[in-house]
Amino acid sequence: MNTPRKLKYGLEDRPPLLETLSLGLQWFFVLLPGVVIIGNLVGRIEFTSIADQALSLRKIAFVCAVILLVQIFRGHRLPLIPGPSTILLVGILSSRGASFPAIYSAMILGGILLAAMGLSGLFGRVRRFFTPRVIAVVLLLIAFTLCPAILDLFTRGEGTASPFEGILFATGLTFAMILLYRLAGEAWRSHIILAGTLAGSLLYFLLFPGALRDSGAPGALVGPLFGNLLPGFSLDPGLLAAFFICYIALAINDLGSMESLNVLLDLPEGSRRINRGIAVTGIGNVFAGFLGVIGPVNYSMSPGMILSTGSAARFPLVLSGVLLLLLSFSPAVTGIAGRIPSPVIGAVLLYITGSQIVAGLLIVFESSHALDFEEGLIIGLPVLLGTMVAFAPPDVIQALPPSLRSVLGNGFVIGVGTSLLLEHGILRRKGKHP
Repeated sequence: MNTPRKLKYGLEDRPPLLETLSLGLQWFFVLLPGVVIIGNLVGRIEFTSIADQALSLRKIAFVCAVILLVQIFRGHRLPLIPGPSTILLVGILSSRGASFPAIYSAMILGGILLAAMGLSGLFGRVRRFFTPRVIAVVLLLIAFTLCPAILDLFTRGEGTASPFEGILFATGLTFAMILLYRLAGEAWRSHIILAGTLAGSLLYFLLFPGALRDSGAPGALVGPLFGNLLPGFSLDPGLLAAFFICYIALAINDLGSMESLNVLLDLPEGSRRINRGIAVTGIGNVFAGFLGVIGPVNYSMSPGMILSTGSAARFPLVLSGVLLLLLSFSPAVTGIAGRIPSPVIGAVLLYITGSQIVAGLLIVFESSHALDFEEGLIIGLPVLLGTMVAFAPPDVIQALPPSLRSVLGNGFVIGVGTSLLLEHGILRRKGKHP
């Protein structure tokens, strides 16, 4: 196996104990912000009780920890970190009026679909429909269809903060994180989300101390984990179709994360690693669905972490998984994470979605030397339509036929479906498609 010249440790190397501990802690602090930020947001969408929100966050941490450990030893066996999927977050936000059992039943069946594609190798056939232009639309839509949720986080008046003060604070924190990215060295950029979350929360509590009083008392040091499970199956055909599209997009996201490391590390058996990795991700989503929480996906920030630490060894990530597993059983620790103010979560999410837009634009310009009108239409029109649906008033969505509401009211699904229709149907041109 070839290892890039800059790396001190390759994939199968076992660094000395102290270095393993240091690397494991660094991976943990890169893993933690995604789990906490997305986990907090999902909990606040689904539950009004602080205790239920904290339990939801602990279950998400538990699922991500288990999947990380399984992936390292039995899945893709790569130094990749999983976290709650923003694609599924978009699916939840777009499922207006759908019941808790219907949403998570759709996630379970979507996870089964994903696992079946990985185990059978079927994903290779589906993958060809997702050209660079369609993938760019997927990445851009994730960012744009999250805008209503981000705006809601900005304007929540926690403590004594008014909506305007929330917007002002969140916007200032976002620009502070961008400035920190500009000033920080390569080795520290992977920790900006964590730094922004901690510093932003501390500053918010200093400015609006009422928010800390409103967040409730700390929980017990150790507590039960398996509450608020899926009460039973409830199948909504429209919602099921919408989530199937979300899971195909999730598979593309998973593929990109694994493929980036296959290329970076020049690894053999890349296809087998990808199939195993997608299968484990699918099984993890089935598990998450039964627990009543959002499912995981492999995040794409690992290449930067590997190059900055000089280590591609997968074994230090075991420590990260164990730490996250222990954290998931502690209401006291996750209760602290659950106190992050909404404007801080909104600012961090805006920073993350900004990076998502960058990724989408890079794919657009790297895949086409000169973007022509039709290619631009394949990308621009679906993004516009998806964003319009995401911002549609609730009464407009409720006026749709109930059987079609889950599909036509989902901006992400409308955008991806439009891009596939334009790319492979209306504007399909010979020689323009892989």
